[in-house]
Amino acid sequence: MPPRPERGEDADPAHLAAWLTATVEAARHSLGVAPTNVFVKQRQPQRDRQAGHQYERLAERGVWREVKEGGLRFRVNLSDYLDTGLFLDHRMTRRRAAAESGARTMLNLFCYTGAFSVYCAAAGMNTTSVDLSATYLDWARENLALNQLEPAAHALVRGDVREVLDELARRRQRFDLAVVDPPTFSNSKRMTTTWDVQRDHVELLAAVAAVVRPGGIIWFSTNRRRFVLDSDVAARLPRRAKVEDLSVATIPPDFRDHHIHRAYRIEV
Repeated sequence: MPPRPERGEDADPAHLAAWLTATVEAARHSLGVAPTNVFVKQRQPQRDRQAGHQYERLAERGVWREVKEGGLRFRVNLSDYLDTGLFLDHRMTRRRAAAESGARTMLNLFCYTGAFSVYCAAAGMNTTSVDLSATYLDWARENLALNQLEPAAHALVRGDVREVLDELARRRQRFDLAVVDPPTFSNSKRMTTTWDVQRDHVELLAAVAAVVRPGGIIWFSTNRRRFVLDSDVAARLPRRAKVEDLSVATIPPDFRDHHIHRAYRIEV
């Protein structure tokens, strides 16, 4: 196999093409996969990643596949988005959240395609999934249906997470478990303000804690590489709250990048 080419504008296109072809063939043979089941997508540097473009549709090819994880089924789209609809770095986090003892109700904020909701629903919880995107909520609905999970027990709410949290608090609705996996940054036209996880996570976690019952659990994660949990978080949570950094414990062993996410378990 040709050596890996240099990155950047000076990279030789012919060398890159040869390396990619050889790499695909090596992977295909190692995994015993038929050529028709190989899909190649090149990820280009996102200079405007802060604008949230990683979540926008990139194509309309509709290359859908069904995959299994943890005995559950999920639809993934290999072609149309930068991501496929299933973040593999969180498969251990999903399993741990679903295993929370005594949790009967679960709130999934920034739910994306609902993978955390599927895991928790399969564990017997009633779930409420919140996202701004109707596309992703429809995808989450399909994932729930794919696993034959009762629709009446799993609410899908379209809205700004902060506004939804205000409404839940006003109604005094409480959950046993909340999963919070927000984007690093967003300036969606459907939001009244921008979102930045480093700047805004203290206020967010305080609002989430207000809708979690005493003794309940918040799983909070972020993919911001230089994220630092603000010391003010403890001051905004109930005095009994316990915050545990489980970043290392939730990164699968096949990920060489140990900074792929930060994950915290917060008992309120």
